[in-house]
This record gives sequence, structure tokens and C-alpha cells, in this order.
Amino acid sequence: MIRKVLKFTIPIEDTFEICMPKGADILTVQEQYDEPHIWALCDPDAVKVVRFFRLAGTGHPIRYDIGIDYNYIGTFQIHGGNFIGHLFEYIS
Repeated sequence: MIRKVLKFTIPIEDTFEICMPKGADILTVQEQYDEPHIWALCDPDAVKVVRFFRLAGTGHPIRYDIGIDYNYIGTFQIHGGNFIGHLFEYIS
């Protein structure tokens, strides 16, 4: 099996999903050209699965009382630091 680092664009939305190869290991979240992205180590030939994310700006609420747990991915800045985003993945 050959793995590659692939890039996935993050929408600026409270919750969203990204289709990634099964078993993708998220390496980092950063901005590139003022857009946030996830970089993940993947087998590009693996079956694709949907993964669910929560993006919260600084000071935005993150609910833990509804039976959902999150895994912190990372923090990024865009628009000259006017938006600081904290990215979490839903844990099922």
C-alpha cells in the first residue's frame, strides 16, 4: 500500500462533513492562501468515508451535553487573524 498526504478544504461553517479515504490520519489543519485546509496521510485508493467536523471560533459554544464527543484537530487563523478557528472531529 502506498500512502500520500492529501489536502482537504474546510468550509467556514459550524458543522460540516468531508469525504476522505478510509483510515486517513489527519496530520494538521492550517491556512493556505487565506483558506483553511486539513492535510491527511491517506491511501488514495481506499474506499471513501464521510467524516464529521465541528468548527468553532474563539468564544463560540461547543456543546457536550448532547451525547457527542469531539477530538481536537487544531487551530488556524484566516483574514489577517480576524477569524481564529478551532477544529474538532466528532467521535462516534
